[in-house]
Amino acid sequence: MKKIWLALVGMVMAFSVSAAQFSDGTQYITLDKPVTGEPQVLEFFSFYCPHCYQFEETYHISDAVKKALPEGTKMTKYHVEFLGPLGKQMTQAWAVAMALGVEDKITQPMFEAVQKTQTVQTPDDIRNIFIKAGVSAEEYDAAMNSFVVKSLVVQQQKAAEDLQLRGVPAVFVNGKYMVKNDGLDTSSMDTYVKQFADVVKYLSEQK
Repeated sequence: MKKIWLALVGMVMAFSVSAAQFSDGTQYITLDKPVTGEPQVLEFFSFYCPHCYQFEETYHISDAVKKALPEGTKMTKYHVEFLGPLGKQMTQAWAVAMALGVEDKITQPMFEAVQKTQTVQTPDDIRNIFIKAGVSAEEYDAAMNSFVVKSLVVQQQKAAEDLQLRGVPAVFVNGKYMVKNDGLDTSSMDTYVKQFADVVKYLSEQK
């Protein structure tokens, strides 16, 4: 009995510590105007953003957050169009990736083509990355002109506007909270990544 009690006390203390280490204004901020109807966990990014590239390819923040989230909690990623010469076209292309369910196949090659090799200079270059990733030209073109993709583009634009997005990368939870990237522990990469995931998990459980 004593062992069970100690285990329970340990669990309560562990929860208290993890909850207590996060405070509004430090690791996250509560939005002045909550936005209803947004995805539970929403990350905004741009293929033109060097920090977003690090977020994805060096820190693997998205993967860490997905693993930490309670079962059934979905993480959604939206592209923003206010960065780069092809920002709007990239947002359309990301809508195509979402519609076809190929986000994971597109993310790394697109980031590398934009950030490393600078080989994306035209809308055709964007299209070619999809083709190299296994999406046929016909499939890409049909999706690009579809109602679903047009709706997803509007959805991404509206979410950025409603949440008064000012920069990327940015993670919002329940349309009420935004993670403060600069408020997290950066003493090591592992610590930063773990704390980021823990903050998102904590916020996802708030009502």
